[in-house]
Parts: sequence; C-alpha cells; structure tokens
Amino acid sequence: MKEFWVYTSLRIVLFLASLAIIGGVWALVGGDVLWLWVIVASFLMSGMGSYFLLNHQREALARRVQTRAEAMTSKIEEMRAKEDVDDDV
Repeated sequence: MKEFWVYTSLRIVLFLASLAIIGGVWALVGGDVLWLWVIVASFLMSGMGSYFLLNHQREALARRVQTRAEAMTSKIEEMRAKEDVDDDV
C-alpha cells in the first residue's frame, strides 16, 4: 500500500503545483482569473507531467499490484485443487 500512497500524494502535489503556476501566471497576465479554465489546464498539465515525472512510482505501483494479484490467483488455484481432492474422497 505504500506505493499507492506515494504515487497518489505525488499526483496531488503535482496538481496543486500546476494549479498555483497556471493561476499565478493567469492572474499576472490577464488579471481576471477564470478558475474553471485554470483547473482544466492544471489537470491537463499535471497529467502530462505525471506521465513523464512519476514513471518510476507508477511502475512500482504496477509491480506491487501484479505481485498481489499473482499471489491471490495462486491461493485461489490452491484452494480449488484442495476442493477437487476433497470431492474425490
């Protein structure tokens, strides 16, 4: 679960930084800030940034999820095989 929280926290920080940068630049340049467009642009900017900047954390999360899924699958197969043995008796 550590990988999930690290990745999620970094995504939130990246979004808030994008929001501050875009909102600040918009306020300096235009004066009247349209927050809906600032939020949309921040989502786009943080999404593109996370694709490149958070690649390592995303891969670590994916490996963790895959490992847990494989462990769960092997447990299910083990239980299924055990039920088949019990049914034959």
